[in-house]
Amino acid sequence: MKALRKMFGSVGCALVLAFSGVPAWADHHADASAGASQTSTNKAPYVRPDVQAYLNNLKANPYPEFTRELLAMIRKMPPAMMKSRGDLPVGELATIKDVTMQGPGGEIRMRLYDPRVEREAGPVVVFYHGGAYILGSIESHEGLTAEMARRLDLPVISVEYRLAPENPWPAAVDDGEASARWIAENGEIFGRIFTGLIISGDSAGGNLTLVTTHALMDKPGALPVIMQLPIYPATDRTKKYPSAKKFSQGFGLDSLDDNKHFYAADPQSIRASPLLADLTGLPPTVLVTAALDPLRDEGRAYAAKLVAAGVPTIYFEVKGNIHGFAIYRKAIPSAQEDTVAFLALAKAMLDEVVKSMSYEK
Repeated sequence: MKALRKMFGSVGCALVLAFSGVPAWADHHADASAGASQTSTNKAPYVRPDVQAYLNNLKANPYPEFTRELLAMIRKMPPAMMKSRGDLPVGELATIKDVTMQGPGGEIRMRLYDPRVEREAGPVVVFYHGGAYILGSIESHEGLTAEMARRLDLPVISVEYRLAPENPWPAAVDDGEASARWIAENGEIFGRIFTGLIISGDSAGGNLTLVTTHALMDKPGALPVIMQLPIYPATDRTKKYPSAKKFSQGFGLDSLDDNKHFYAADPQSIRASPLLADLTGLPPTVLVTAALDPLRDEGRAYAAKLVAAGVPTIYFEVKGNIHGFAIYRKAIPSAQEDTVAFLALAKAMLDEVVKSMSYEK
């Protein structure tokens, strides 16, 4: 990885504290240190105007309690009804293709998003949606996955893994690993030739990203994992971090966070708490968090551990925004700028990875 060492320093890694979201309307007196100090002072955190408007609307129209009965009703809804009302539409794409595979617990549905009809051999993004392991689908995140495909100019395959409470841990983890291994072996089914995997996902899917990457590094599949892109991931279930306490109420994650018992994961397992694993040798990583996210501090902790392990790392923290912003780009317009920004960082990282691979041949 000579090119990476040249780009990221002598130890081959860098921690980039990129506090995004400072357009003309932002409070320029809230500097980069604000995010770090929010957990140690009583000062009210900086919230962007459009984020506050979204939170005000959510307070006036809160999510219902996600009981087993309600989730059973949601499962009966057609996939088209699962689309996120708060996100931007799919937009222009040359190729959208549905594929299924036989997974550990039954059929796994997938969808390919590609801005091109045809392409030369190259990497593929494997994406796991968020939703606290109980909600979410290919459809709920299709605006984001389409945006990723366009901005990275890569095929993106979104995976429909099993959800709790019907399928508690480790069902989602098993599906995540199995699907990545299968995609690595079956590019021709998608009409593509894949040369490497980029593992990505948001929230619960960010957790699956980290767990799947570690599994594929520990026991390699048909293709290497060349990069990972976890977006506001859950990394550690063993304790409650300061941000989890500070932003537990009123910042958009209240209802979903109350249903951790549905997933029923073993907190001490690295397949639930990937921060506990040895991170040495993991692939280059772009890790994204939001400053007002209950999961922020465990994301920071994982990024710091990556850097300590010598892994090329970009850490990107979005200022004044909340967990889930990447699928709220219609409801929170400034979140589109944040999403474009972290995808640009991922593209830059990937370009260096591809260069380094060509140098090593």
